[in-house]
Amino acid sequence: MKTMVLELRQYKLHPGQRDVLIALFEREFIESQEALGMRLVGHFRDRNDPTRFTWIREFPNMPERERALNAFYSGPDWARHREAANATLEDNDNVLLLRPANSDLAFPSVSASRGAPGAKPSPAGIIVATIYYLWKDPQEGFSDFFVTEMMPEIAAAGMPMIAAYIPERTPNNFPRLPVRQSENVFVWFTRLATTDHLINERNALADLPPWTAEVATRLADFQERSAQRLVLEPTPRSALR
Repeated sequence: MKTMVLELRQYKLHPGQRDVLIALFEREFIESQEALGMRLVGHFRDRNDPTRFTWIREFPNMPERERALNAFYSGPDWARHREAANATLEDNDNVLLLRPANSDLAFPSVSASRGAPGAKPSPAGIIVATIYYLWKDPQEGFSDFFVTEMMPEIAAAGMPMIAAYIPERTPNNFPRLPVRQSENVFVWFTRLATTDHLINERNALADLPPWTAEVATRLADFQERSAQRLVLEPTPRSALR
């Protein structure tokens, strides 16, 4: 079982500031974090919310997370640019701390090559992250149900399974950055090659795949409230595309 941990970070920005933050982020905050042992899996515009910037970073384990975050947020790169970055933010506390649902469902360890700042980006699809909010910890039955019952239907619907994650329960060891650690969530990621599956005026996703009645009923029984679906457009230097 891979031991890496992952942060799924959703930032609410002041109106008109998303492209400002993306330009700063892609110029100053990718290589400076990865040099300290973090991996930036991907960073995205939310297709449904022009004030939302979502990004994912990964750490080998929780002790390395503490070390790397202390080094970055006490270091020169953040000190030089934090005022400019913070000026774009309305809220940055919407963060899930996660680990792979199993060793086969982690993000691949080798990322796509990343272009230099300002270079023409490579083609990208749409990344969709679905967050299920459950009554119980996903290890109490839901993870097995997802793998054995839901994943075959997802595959049959032509939606490639990129990765799936459950909560990391080790206490947050960098409290300077809050995380939503009490949530019983299950998060899975897929990629759509085009926007053809995006429907209605809000660009919401259709309820795909078309679950069988039995799977749909069991899924509803596990859920505490409706799922959140993030429809994400990779930014120019996002490795996940």
